Amino acid sequence: MGAWLLYGGLAGVFLGVLLLVLTLVWGGRDGREGAAGAVRSIERDYAGRGRSPFEGRAESALMRRFRGLALRLSPAGVVGAMQERLDRAGNPGGWTPERLLSFKGCGLVAGGVVGLLFMLRAPGYGPLLVPAFGAAGFFLPDLLLYNEGLKRQENIGRTLPDILDLLVVSVESGLGFDAALARVGQNTRGPLAAELVRVMQEVQIGKSREEALRAMSHRSSVPELRTFVGALVQASDLGIPIGKVLREQAGEMRVKRRQKAEERAQKLAVKITIPVIFCLFPAIFLVLLGPGIISYLSGSGFR
Repeated sequence: MGAWLLYGGLAGVFLGVLLLVLTLVWGGRDGREGAAGAVRSIERDYAGRGRSPFEGRAESALMRRFRGLALRLSPAGVVGAMQERLDRAGNPGGWTPERLLSFKGCGLVAGGVVGLLFMLRAPGYGPLLVPAFGAAGFFLPDLLLYNEGLKRQENIGRTLPDILDLLVVSVESGLGFDAALARVGQNTRGPLAAELVRVMQEVQIGKSREEALRAMSHRSSVPELRTFVGALVQASDLGIPIGKVLREQAGEMRVKRRQKAEERAQKLAVKITIPVIFCLFPAIFLVLLGPGIISYLSGSGFR
């Protein structure tokens, strides 16, 4: 009986020491990686907005095979490039690079099958139809993602001057720059407002303001936004007042927006030429010359 008590006591001491070690190890890891973990949680939150209908479902073995096929046909570093394009598109529908690769492989196989079906009706075009439809299905997800990112970046470039005006008013009214970013991000809508909110969240969990702003510029392809971030970082390094920099940048952005509007207005005359020539002129010629041509052909006039 005494031996059993001794063994039980030793086992309890061993379990206690093991739990203490595990607590210290995991607690130290959380303390060291707290900022990094918080950044990852913010990225997961922004990547998970707009959940797709199939979000959260387990990936089937067939989709994993499709992803492997797409990886073998894609160049090295395709996952990182896809993640950058997803960030520029605002991570629509909770998409991930792995899911995109799966659908690229699925599109390749589906396009090949469609090409085979067309080949049965036109056997002579089989060597051209199968690769063409397969390539179309393979690059279709990239095209859709590029289109989504292009629209989002155009929205950012269009709303940037208004956001800068609000920042100027907020800073000159007495708010600090961080508080002005938070206020403008919370009281406005759109992709740029969401980016400002993300910047403030990253600052609150331990990132410096410069790092968070640079990360925002890397997630965007708008030259004006990158210029604005570069001016802010340089002003912070040199000790220049933020309010003065914001006012200069806001004035410059308004000038650029007016210049872009004038450029589009000047291009309108050239763009409207093609529909006028191919759509309007044939109808005018038909109305003006049609009766005369009919009379001439019928022999009742123009003798």
